[in-house]
Amino acid sequence: MRKIDLIVIHCSATREDRSLTPDDLETMHRRRGFNGTGYHYYIRKDGTVHLTRPIDRIGAHARGFNAQSIGVCYEGGLDCRGCPADTRTRAQ
Repeated sequence: MRKIDLIVIHCSATREDRSLTPDDLETMHRRRGFNGTGYHYYIRKDGTVHLTRPIDRIGAHARGFNAQSIGVCYEGGLDCRGCPADTRTRAQ
């Protein structure tokens, strides 16, 4: 088992009026050349938590820190106009 001493939180950079499923996220990452979703967990707007990469597998989410970290991504991060915003829901 690898040594984990960091949790890195990301947003999916999805507009708050749109959805991004875990499958959509995986497709986006594969198109960028990753071998699957780079984050370990994905949290939907409704609070549902998806394991998207096994914890024992090094992530692809924070260059220079992947080996010792867990990547968590929440759905959202952009307002309805596509500008950065804190769109986290109560459930998230």
